[in-house]
Amino acid sequence: MKRDGLKGYATNTNLSAGEIYEQYNGLWQVERAFRITKGTLELRPMFHFTPKRIEAHVCICFVAYKVYKELERILRLKGINLSVDKVLDIAKTITTLKIKLPICNESMTKTMLLTPKHLSIVALFDENFWKFV
Repeated sequence: MKRDGLKGYATNTNLSAGEIYEQYNGLWQVERAFRITKGTLELRPMFHFTPKRIEAHVCICFVAYKVYKELERILRLKGINLSVDKVLDIAKTITTLKIKLPICNESMTKTMLLTPKHLSIVALFDENFWKFV
């Protein structure tokens, strides 16, 4: 009963006890990254047989995760108090219309931000927003 509540770590490295503890404390970030890639990004193992295809798949997975983390950073920076998952759910309901005018052959585009949820992320659709990110 003297050791109740204590946790031990076994390792095969030459790291100090403090460094091992610090590395283990950061493990939640790695686990969260896996949850995001498997859950939100819906990435699944692919069975590629050539090194080139394997590298391409890993690269795509990494880029998708990086985009997710960048959006998370931007939302925090700009004070948009929503999770990336919530923003993605809202964005899926937004419609953009593109109309090609037959006489002058010009195109017009209009993004329809109609609901209160759409308006909560309206800053992400402002062209000036992205110039200073």
